[in-house]
Amino acid sequence: MLDIKLIRSDPEAVKAAIARRGEPLSSIDEIVELDASLRSTSTERDEIRSEIRQTSKQVGALHAQGNADEANALADHSRSLGAREKTLDERCERLAAELRELLLNVSNMPSPDAPDGLTEDGNVEVRNSGYDPDAYGDHQKVPHWEIGEQLQILDVDRAVRLSGSMFVMYRGDGARLLRALIAYGLERNRDAFEEVRPPTLVKSNTMIGSGHLPKFADDAYHIERDDLWAIPTSEVSLTSMFSGEILDEVDLPIRLMAHTSCYRREAGAAGRDTRGLLRVHEFDKVEMYAFCTPEQGHDLHMEILDRAESAIRDLGLVHRVVDLACGDISGAGARTFDIEVFAPGADRWLEVSSISWCTDYQSRRANIRYRPEGAKGTQFVHSLNGSALAVPRVWAAIVETCRQPDGSIEMPEVLHPYLGGLTKIPAPS
Repeated sequence: MLDIKLIRSDPEAVKAAIARRGEPLSSIDEIVELDASLRSTSTERDEIRSEIRQTSKQVGALHAQGNADEANALADHSRSLGAREKTLDERCERLAAELRELLLNVSNMPSPDAPDGLTEDGNVEVRNSGYDPDAYGDHQKVPHWEIGEQLQILDVDRAVRLSGSMFVMYRGDGARLLRALIAYGLERNRDAFEEVRPPTLVKSNTMIGSGHLPKFADDAYHIERDDLWAIPTSEVSLTSMFSGEILDEVDLPIRLMAHTSCYRREAGAAGRDTRGLLRVHEFDKVEMYAFCTPEQGHDLHMEILDRAESAIRDLGLVHRVVDLACGDISGAGARTFDIEVFAPGADRWLEVSSISWCTDYQSRRANIRYRPEGAKGTQFVHSLNGSALAVPRVWAAIVETCRQPDGSIEMPEVLHPYLGGLTKIPAPS
């Protein structure tokens, strides 16, 4: 959520920033107008409340002096003031709710360093590990959904029978590879990040805290009977882990990581990239998350990016880092780098990690502050998040890239400690 004081004091600067996203600016004008109306109504209400308090004192004094008639007349006036105060208070509540709803639907202001551009065409490639389309043999140019069927390690047909389209089922060595990737993503970051296993069903306020509600409700699974939401990423749970708390600056940064199953309706993805593991409703992911001071934000952003990229590099996958254009950044992000791996069988780049600095946008929504050392008052923390390892697409890229001419799949060496002795998924007999 943006700072209402900033919108109030410099609406044109806010509109200029939001315009870089290509989002409508009319809501900023509505927010300014509603805020002014709320403040004037609140002032009038508070003045009447003060008058009521003074009148009550006067009524008591008049009764004490034996001036009952004058006291009763003043009491009648006080009751009329009370009716007016109640009306104004109800209007304040209504205006505050409308203002909050508008604020919740405004995206974060992109960083001045984020590239201009309203679509992914404006994204800027920062570095590339050495993509060469001619470096792949024909045996690697087979899509993972065909390989998975041949080796009986990915069973899409039965998963669809169980749950419907865009669900998958890993079997045998495919399930073992999935489990190894999760362990790999967690273990390589345990030196600095506290492992958490949060709930995967959360309240609406928890989804609001991370910025996934109300704007992205159509992409989430909602259990209406209990008013719980299936998380689309553990970022949701981790954002609100300290909701309503005041942290000490000495404890920052706080680094967290979590493995969870994640659920996305992908409502806008009908017919797009739905083969195999390219886009699925349920998937496993290891997430890194951090709370910090504003001054710590940049270095922590680079640290999370380096950790996520090194995990992909050590798997031996061709990858690139992309600086997202303003119009391609998620609603909560101010600056985002994507890591994409090349999958030779699917013949496309697959996003496997988004590393975002969200400034104080999420902490305002979740009400998470810190107390600076030696200072009075509190400030909102900054939050950052990034996928340490998004399993399905990494799984797909490994299966395609590491496929051998005989149809077997060599397992990346860094995964050997987590595979229980498996170094190769054997070729079909």
